[in-house]
Amino acid sequence: MASSGPTREGELNVSLFPEPVNLPARQPDLRIGFILAPRFSLLPLASFLDALRHAADEADFSRQIYCTWRILGAQVPECVASSCGLKVNVEAAFSDPCDFDYLVVAGGQLPHSLEIGDETLGYLRAARSAGTGLIGICTGSFLLAKAGVLDGLHCAVHMEHERQMCGLFPKVIPVSDQILVSDHGILTCPGGSSALDLAFSIIRLHCGRARAVKALTSLMVGRGRMAELAPDHDYAHLASCGHRTVEQALEFMNNHLSSPCTIGDLASRFGISESGLRAAFLRHARTGPLEVWRNIRLSYGRALLLNTNRTITQIAFECGFSDAAHFHKWFRKKYGQTPSSFRRTARSGTPGSVA
Repeated sequence: MASSGPTREGELNVSLFPEPVNLPARQPDLRIGFILAPRFSLLPLASFLDALRHAADEADFSRQIYCTWRILGAQVPECVASSCGLKVNVEAAFSDPCDFDYLVVAGGQLPHSLEIGDETLGYLRAARSAGTGLIGICTGSFLLAKAGVLDGLHCAVHMEHERQMCGLFPKVIPVSDQILVSDHGILTCPGGSSALDLAFSIIRLHCGRARAVKALTSLMVGRGRMAELAPDHDYAHLASCGHRTVEQALEFMNNHLSSPCTIGDLASRFGISESGLRAAFLRHARTGPLEVWRNIRLSYGRALLLNTNRTITQIAFECGFSDAAHFHKWFRKKYGQTPSSFRRTARSGTPGSVA
């Protein structure tokens, strides 16, 4: 509803806030059930949930359309306290585990988080038998191990908890030097912000890359972090190609998308000649460093066109182009259409259909 006239400072002008568009009814692409351990860690749960929330709808309306989620428990009503004291209500009692694509077990402060009942452990075992995916965030891996579904499998644990995992569950293989571990359909992460990486992977798998990038953009994940989580597919392999200078240069490119730095500056930074840097990139990327950097910038610009309302000029400058005309020229050359045409086509089609 538009405002009927000017408002005084501080008054709410409803015309500034868009109304959500009615979208056709559809089956969600991703269905998640959360199980909270006593004294669960708030950050991993909040990271995972907020990624789902932004991926689940257009703009910031937070409707459960493309993704759905529920907080599950053995009984309702029930309230679970986190390690910081904040309490979360259980929304629904355990139901058929096939109602969900994944059950996410949110662990936290040990040994308190291990104090879950037999009904919860039995539900996790039933979910495993039914083929529902299981995810452990923070010390959620300990609860999966207690349920007996991690025997003989690898799981991600924080280095501080590796000895405890070995002592309590000797049949489980803890991994403390990776932030994501997937083994026979069970995914784990050691907690903290690594839950965002895991959520991004799951969203990208089920909802498409565009939905996942929208979540990262809405959560204001930094450009370097976004480039790490959602790298340009053509150059992701360079991050571990074995040539240290190429790996370092790629990291610098991902973290300095708007930098006016030249290739000569880049070569000097890593103590190599321009010709030497170009030869290294030609060997590992089959193209020069200038082309790699430009394509990474274009890939990031494409994500911004799809997932933000920034003007094309703003996006051009943010992606390191001298003006909108240069961004227009190179974008059209790479993607076969202009930035404005791409944005218009993507937004008029089915959300999430543009990878």
